[in-house]
Amino acid sequence: MRTVLVTGPGGAGRSTVAAATALAAARRGRRTLLLSADPAGPGAVLGADTALAVEPAEVTPGLWAARVDPADYFRTEFLALQDRAATALDMLGARRLDGEELTELPGSEQFALLQALRRASAGDWDVLVVDLPPLRDALSVLALPERLRRLLGRLLPAERQAARALRPMMAQLAGVPMPAGWLYGAAARRDEELAAVQALIRARTTTVRLVAEPGPAAGDALRVARDGLSLYGLRVDALVPNKVLPTDSSDAWLATLAAQQQKCLDGWSEEYGSAWPLHAVRHLGRDPRGLDDLDDLSGPGGLGGPADPDDLAERGPDADPGPHGDPWWVEDRREEDGLLVWSLPLPGAEKADVGLVRRGDELLLTVGPFHRIVPLEAALRRCTVSGAALTDGVLKVRFTPEPGLWPRTP
Repeated sequence: MRTVLVTGPGGAGRSTVAAATALAAARRGRRTLLLSADPAGPGAVLGADTALAVEPAEVTPGLWAARVDPADYFRTEFLALQDRAATALDMLGARRLDGEELTELPGSEQFALLQALRRASAGDWDVLVVDLPPLRDALSVLALPERLRRLLGRLLPAERQAARALRPMMAQLAGVPMPAGWLYGAAARRDEELAAVQALIRARTTTVRLVAEPGPAAGDALRVARDGLSLYGLRVDALVPNKVLPTDSSDAWLATLAAQQQKCLDGWSEEYGSAWPLHAVRHLGRDPRGLDDLDDLSGPGGLGGPADPDDLAERGPDADPGPHGDPWWVEDRREEDGLLVWSLPLPGAEKADVGLVRRGDELLLTVGPFHRIVPLEAALRRCTVSGAALTDGVLKVRFTPEPGLWPRTP
């Protein structure tokens, strides 16, 4: 399944570009699902008469659309947990809550989106186009499955569940109750669900499509987001400058705005063009509404290449993810200088914004406002960190093998 994750700074028109991308795929005979995290849903852009539902509804032949419902997700999950803990709640004399009196808590949107992505990944779709939240929020959501799986693995290690038969005896010896079996079972199910979402995000057929209205604010947001995209190993297939004004207007005020946009576009082409193909979308002179407008956007002079999600952008070897979907690689230089070098592409990153800490078998990486905890490969765990450098947009961490942990060579 081809997956296109559409995001960008707020107000850039990412929902419109997502809808146009999905419609273009459907027009090419692909069975396409447009999934929106926007509370209002893409119904207005698609010309739908009613708000979209959680279950996919066919908008036009080949195109289905659905929206994420955080309130429904929170109610369902809370009531299920309440039923599971019924015995303990009854012992405490607690009054159970009804679904009608539940409203979602902050953070429900992210978890609801992850669940929707998991369900979509199991569906019979050729193309999945996801209208994600604004850029910073989208990056947080896309990094969440890996973070949650790490927390579950630390708090409830799967290997401890194997000692189920010993749990009563261990509880007596320790004098404290041991976690119930259902807790480990629930953690295992959650880990499986998160793994499915993580596999979707890291698949080679999944790319991020950035939408931005040309201007200084969007440029700043893109520069910051580039660090997060690189750190999390997310591939960008296109940068879509949206709402681009015509350059041949006789109106002086409009011509000035168009000139400012063109200056920004020239800067973006120079800064990002080698890694992110640019596909500008012209301003229609009105808010796009209905399938005809979306066809107009994705036609000649519109979205062009990225309107077809089957077109994967050509990328250089340095930006190509490794076998597990990660962007880094390890270079064996033991014969030359006795080192293993771990490299991570960070184009545009500043040395002052990069942090690196070794903690056991993990590396704690910081790039600007973004953080990631990376498990080290088996070979690197038997090494000590001897230095690091950021050169030509690539972070290189030097590891020195510990003699006592490496086999001797004749």
